[in-house]
Amino acid sequence: MINPVSVLSDPKNRSFYCSLFIVVSLIFGAYFIGSASIAKEYKEKLTRWKVIYNMQNTNLGTCKKQCQPSGTEALPEGIVVKTSDLEMRPLWGSSMKNKNSTPSMSLLAIAVGIKQKEIVDKIVRKFLSSDFVVMLFHYDGAVDKWRDLPWSDTAIHVSVMNQTKWWFAKRFLHPDIVTEYKYIFLWDEDLGVENFDPERYLSIIREEGLEISQPALDPVKSEVYHPITARAKKSKVHRRFYKFKGSGRCDDQSSGPPCIGWVEMMAPVFSSAAWQCVWYMIQNDLIHAWGLDVQLGYCAQGDRMKNVGVVDSEYIVHLGLPTLGVADDNKGINGMAHSHKEGSKALAPSGLPQASNRAKVRMQSFIDMRIFKERWRNAVKEDKCWVDPY
Repeated sequence: MINPVSVLSDPKNRSFYCSLFIVVSLIFGAYFIGSASIAKEYKEKLTRWKVIYNMQNTNLGTCKKQCQPSGTEALPEGIVVKTSDLEMRPLWGSSMKNKNSTPSMSLLAIAVGIKQKEIVDKIVRKFLSSDFVVMLFHYDGAVDKWRDLPWSDTAIHVSVMNQTKWWFAKRFLHPDIVTEYKYIFLWDEDLGVENFDPERYLSIIREEGLEISQPALDPVKSEVYHPITARAKKSKVHRRFYKFKGSGRCDDQSSGPPCIGWVEMMAPVFSSAAWQCVWYMIQNDLIHAWGLDVQLGYCAQGDRMKNVGVVDSEYIVHLGLPTLGVADDNKGINGMAHSHKEGSKALAPSGLPQASNRAKVRMQSFIDMRIFKERWRNAVKEDKCWVDPY
C-alpha cells in the first residue's frame, strides 16, 4: 500500500502535483470565466429578443387599429391607395381639366336608351353647366349614336345591354370610387328639367341637412305614383305627407314611409355618406331595386324624419315613359309625353304592333321586391346584435 506522506515528501512528486494543481486550476478558471461570458452573451440575446418581440407586438396592435384593407397586408401602408375617382386622364401631357379649376363635387348617373336622347340631352346640359361629372349607363348598347352631341366626349359612357341603373350602380359606383363626390344623383331618363337648377338644389339640401332627397314632381304634368313626391307650391321643402281619409292614413304621428322619411327610386339624390350605406343595401342579383325605397331611411345618417325630404322649389316633370322592355321609335319629348298622358300606344312604330316585354319587366320587378323584403326580414331575425331604431 502506497503511503501518501512518503509520496508527497519526495520533492519530485511534490513538484509534479503542484504543476498538476496549477493546470487544473487554470482549466477550471477558464471554464468558469467562459461560462460567465457565455451566460452574459445569452442574457443579452434574450434581452434583444424580448425587445424585438415587444416591438412586434406593439406594431401588431398598431396595425390592427389601422384597419388595413384586406389583401394589402404585404404592402407598406404609404403605398396603399384606398379610393379612386371617375376622372379621365390623357395618355400623355397635362390633365384634361385646368389644374386651377375646382374639381367637380357632384355626380349625375343616368341609365339611358337612344330613344330618350332628346330628353337626356336637356338633362345633361343643365348638369354640366353646374360643373357635374356625368356618367351614362347605356342599356341598349347604342353608344355611338350619342357622339354627335357636343358634350358626349366629356361624359363617361358605360354600355351593357338590358340592365337597370341599380345594376349599373352596384358595379360601377362603389363608394370607394365615388368618394370624392359629395352628392350622387341617380336618375331615370324620362325627366323634364325646365324648372330645375342643380346648383340651387344643392344649396337647399345642404341648408336643410338632407342626406337623401329628390326634387318634387309637377303634379299637373307628371305621372305621380306616390303622393309624397307631388310638389307643394308654397313650400321650399317638405318631409311629410298627410292623408286623413281611407286606408293608410298619414298624420303628425306617422313616423315612417310612405308618410315620412321616404323618396321614390325615380330621381333620388344621396350624400356621399348616405350612398356608402345605400350601395351595400343594393342586392347584387336583384336588378330592379323595388322595395329598397322603403328602407332608404336607415341610410339617412340619423333621423329619417329630418334627413330625408322632397324639394318643392326645384321641381321636375316625370314623363312616365315606358323604357326597358319596349321597342319604339323616337318621336321627341312633346310627342311622347302627350301620347303617354292620353293613354295612346303611339310609342310603337306606325303600322306595327307594339313590341313590348314591359309586362315581364314589371312582373320581375314585383318578384325582386318580394325577395328583397323576405331577405330583410331574415336579416333582422338572424342578426341578434342589430337594433331597429324605428
